Amino acid sequence: MTASVGVITFPGSLDDSDSQRALEAAGVTAVSLWHGSDSLAGVDAVLVPGGFSYGDYLRCGAIARFAPLMAEVVAAANRGMPVIGICNGFQILCESHLLPGALTRNESLHYVCRDQWLRIDNSRTAWTSDYRAGQEILIPVKHGEGRYVADESTLNELESDGRVVVRYLGENPNGSFRDIAGICNEAGNVVGLMPHPEHAIDPLTGAPSIDGQGFFTSVLTALVGSGNMR
Repeated sequence: MTASVGVITFPGSLDDSDSQRALEAAGVTAVSLWHGSDSLAGVDAVLVPGGFSYGDYLRCGAIARFAPLMAEVVAAANRGMPVIGICNGFQILCESHLLPGALTRNESLHYVCRDQWLRIDNSRTAWTSDYRAGQEILIPVKHGEGRYVADESTLNELESDGRVVVRYLGENPNGSFRDIAGICNEAGNVVGLMPHPEHAIDPLTGAPSIDGQGFFTSVLTALVGSGNMR
């Protein structure tokens, strides 16, 4: 039996095929899911990829959260299914209230595309267990609205509960509060991050590292270990 992860395609998704490739390279079966469907097709986990869903009209992710499939994702996540949102996917998870806070325009008001050093602060989630806490990794960022913001009480709660999963090192690319690059929900099965691990899994692509692999091998480890594969 092989673990399967569904990758959602919305109008404007850009990184769905790259995400599928990263999952397959980690030994996971990637399943294409269409935003207009009302079925998760029996997958064991879900990846919400980067891009510009619905053209980023209104707010990033604000329309995608109403896609029929997202109702199924929210329900499954609340039952414990591993879900990850990358870049636009992170924005969608926040708009869907699976994660707190919001992603806003970069502080510089400019689009940022570069390799970025990060630190794994929480290695206990379904998507980061193959890293060690404190590990520094290099993966790309590419976004114009990646500044994570939340009120002070939410930020303090994220910090005290260990729910900051990934943090920017060095120059903060977007002005995110407390250098936050990724967070998780209370249960640790839902993770959102702005950087793109799917673009750092294979040296043949010219990437400076393969540090992104751990996000995809981690979910395989979590699913196999839980015995919850369908």
